[in-house]
Amino acid sequence: MFDVVLYQPEIPPNTGNVLRLCANAGCRLHLVRPLGFRLDDRALRRAGLDYATVRNAALHDGWGAACAHFADRRIFAFSARAQRPFSDARFERGDVLLFGPETRGLPAEVLDALPAQRRLLIPMRPGMRSINLSNAVALAVYEAWRQTGYAGAAGV
Repeated sequence: MFDVVLYQPEIPPNTGNVLRLCANAGCRLHLVRPLGFRLDDRALRRAGLDYATVRNAALHDGWGAACAHFADRRIFAFSARAQRPFSDARFERGDVLLFGPETRGLPAEVLDALPAQRRLLIPMRPGMRSINLSNAVALAVYEAWRQTGYAGAAGV
C-alpha cells in the first residue's frame, strides 16, 4: 500500500491519530527522529493506542536514514509552501507520503531535494496557516487509496 512518514512529529495525539488511520487504511507509519515526545507517552494512549500499537511504526534516526530506506520509491511531500494541489498528483501503490512537524512544517532542504511535482499543497482559504497534521494525513491517504481503488478495503 502506502508508507506515511512523519518528520519529527511533535504532538502525541496527532501521531496517535495517524497510527490509527494507518492501521485502518493498510499503510505503514514511519517516524523520523527526533520526536517531540516519548513513545510510551500517556498522550499516545489517550489517543486510543497502547505502546504495543506504537511499536508497529518504523523509527528512523534522522532524515538521511529515512531517505536511504526509501531510496527507490517516489516520495510526495505535503507542505503549505507547495504550489501543486494534492488532488492533481497521480498516486501509485508503494508511494511515500511525507509530512512535517506541526509547528514548522518540512524544512526547505527536505522540500528542495524533491521534484516540484512531488511537493503537494492541501488547499485552504486565504490567510490560514495550516490544517491539523492528522487531518492532512487523512486527506492524503484517502485520496491516494481512492486512486488505487481502495485496494484491500472491506465492502468496496
